[in-house]
Amino acid sequence: MQLYRAHVLVCAGTGCTSSNSLKIMEEMETLLKDNSLESEIKIVKTGCFGLCAEGPIVVVYPEGAMYTRVGVPDVKDIVEEHLLKGRIVKRLLAGEKEAEDISKALESVDFFKRQHRIALRNCGRINPENIDEYIAFDGYKALEKVLTEMTPEAVIDTIKRSGLRGRGGGGFPTGVKWEFAAKQVADQKYVCCNADEGDPGAFMDRSVLEGDPHSLIEAMSIAGYAIGATEGFIYVRAEYPIAVKRLQIAIEQAKEYGILGDNVLGTGHKFDLEIRLGAGAFVCGEETALMTSIEGHRGEPRPRPPFPAVKGLWQKPTILNNVETYANIPVIILEGAEWFAGIGTEKSKGTKVFALGGKINNTGLVEVPMGTTLREVVYDIGGGIPKGKKFKAAQTGGPSGGCIPASHLDTPIDYDSLIALGSMMGSGGLIVMDEDNCMVDIAKFFLEFTVDESCGKCPPCRIGTKRMLEILERITEGKGEDGDIEKLELLAKNIKASALCGLGQTAPNPILSTLKYFRDEYEAHVYQKKCPSGVCKSMLQYTIDAARCKSCGLCTKVCPMNCISGEKKVPYVIDQSKCAKCGACMEKCPFKAIAKI
Repeated sequence: MQLYRAHVLVCAGTGCTSSNSLKIMEEMETLLKDNSLESEIKIVKTGCFGLCAEGPIVVVYPEGAMYTRVGVPDVKDIVEEHLLKGRIVKRLLAGEKEAEDISKALESVDFFKRQHRIALRNCGRINPENIDEYIAFDGYKALEKVLTEMTPEAVIDTIKRSGLRGRGGGGFPTGVKWEFAAKQVADQKYVCCNADEGDPGAFMDRSVLEGDPHSLIEAMSIAGYAIGATEGFIYVRAEYPIAVKRLQIAIEQAKEYGILGDNVLGTGHKFDLEIRLGAGAFVCGEETALMTSIEGHRGEPRPRPPFPAVKGLWQKPTILNNVETYANIPVIILEGAEWFAGIGTEKSKGTKVFALGGKINNTGLVEVPMGTTLREVVYDIGGGIPKGKKFKAAQTGGPSGGCIPASHLDTPIDYDSLIALGSMMGSGGLIVMDEDNCMVDIAKFFLEFTVDESCGKCPPCRIGTKRMLEILERITEGKGEDGDIEKLELLAKNIKASALCGLGQTAPNPILSTLKYFRDEYEAHVYQKKCPSGVCKSMLQYTIDAARCKSCGLCTKVCPMNCISGEKKVPYVIDQSKCAKCGACMEKCPFKAIAKI
């Protein structure tokens, strides 16, 4: 085995790949050869590190120096200064660029040092296309332990005692779900993985698939042993080409090593996996719709009961968990149920991965213990709001979740606390909004998504969400009427109580939560015909302050509607009937003579 004096880890997740990280690798390979370093330095293609706002990311070990926003021209400095001369390129370092002690630069970055990475433990750490690297970090050790030392009942008991709950949305106890399926008597059972991940802005599962696909294979094989299933399906959206490719590579490698197939690790256990590609339908994140899609039919939900653990895929007992849930399984088996249960809160054990986005400085993936406050995530890890703006709200749970206002910034993030606030954990999307966001417009945005994604099977979702959207459109266009808010609230509650599946039942959440915490904004739109945040264009007007206007004509040059007129030494005016309310004139005016009201 060849030994290297340094390893250079380059992020090859979707985000960094789109920013030319593969070209960075090519340039580094070329420069290493030019400097005769190819036998001393190992380049490792990894998955996502999580700090997506600072990509492309390159980490050099053994120092652990984390270089951010690396461009192809920067590679020359990394090779010649760091790898040849041993001098850190401080201008590229993450965190404190001028820190004297950079021996633990990666661990010292605020974004990482406050996290507890379990599901993301190998992301950015190993080459996801090399099974040997996964094995070197205790990969498949849990599967070996399960098959040689534990009974199926013992495995299920361990998962139950760990307190692991589903990370895909509902938070149902994972061990209980497995136990239901294990008790069923059938000639065939199935293990399924929901890797569809349809929430806007969510990419937790994608990062695990791209950065640590073998952890999913190992966990699903353990689940198969626990419930008596011999076959599994991974349902992943076709819009994740890198994830699909690496997952397929991992499955082929696992078969080659005897980890999948008719005689897993020589123990007689039989388990195999197949990938099924989804077409991007959000409703297929619902378990029964997903299984219907795997069967080759249009993805529509089925009434429950019977639940999938009794009659699921092809009417056989089936368990379905999402990628993040499965990613925790091998660690729980190796470290023990008590270890995992010691993390988090009384009813929400372990950690949770969030896709942090929106008005936040450090966008990316965050994994923190359950019970961490929203304030810690937004300010201590996320770096706060850009340009010193005020935090207004955070949307958790995607289109199915709700908005949490600034007054609840110190709320611990766990299943029960979020539900009490009118939101939900969901799969882990966390979108931050600042003082410039209109909460009525935000509710409309998420409702537009769910209306488009409704499968149309049940009237409450098919018709009810459309009616709510029509009311919201009227309100944001300045055409709201007395009684619209009450009608919206009544519709939301009725749809929540009567829709067939989780999509329809949770579609009203953004409306109900914004009505609960930001009702004054709805009232301003309806009764005052004003948008307090200045977002809803139909209610805006751009006006020119005659005292400040210098008649320079810059505004007229950028106006796409030619609605600004005036003469030299005479203040300009805007024809409101023609104005597109684009704001280009206000941005261009050097004298701040144009205001938005």
